[in-house]
Amino acid sequence: QVQFVESGGGLVQPGGSLRLSCAASGSIFSIYTMGWYRQAPGKQRELVAYITSGGRTNYTDSVKGRFTISRDNAKNTVYLQMNSLKPEDTAIYYCNNYWRYEDWGQGTQVTVSS
Repeated sequence: QVQFVESGGGLVQPGGSLRLSCAASGSIFSIYTMGWYRQAPGKQRELVAYITSGGRTNYTDSVKGRFTISRDNAKNTVYLQMNSLKPEDTAIYYCNNYWRYEDWGQGTQVTVSS
């Protein structure tokens, strides 16, 4: 069973940046396609971006050009660099195995507000 621990969230002004990290336990992390997800208040959880084991990436339209997903398999960690943040990016951010969900972590809160 793989466990995920997300970190790096916080309060930031519109136009600001944050870098989220997701540390995964388990020795098979490197073969996972990993996704970053977010859930805003009153809304369903949505996929933000994913990265394959080979480094191919994909983004939801609303974050293209602003967010960058990356991974460091040696550290069992996946990152989400978020630039030009908007109030509508406010949500709890989670990571998980893209193809088969493991237990969800606690997530990390991102709040974009002036």
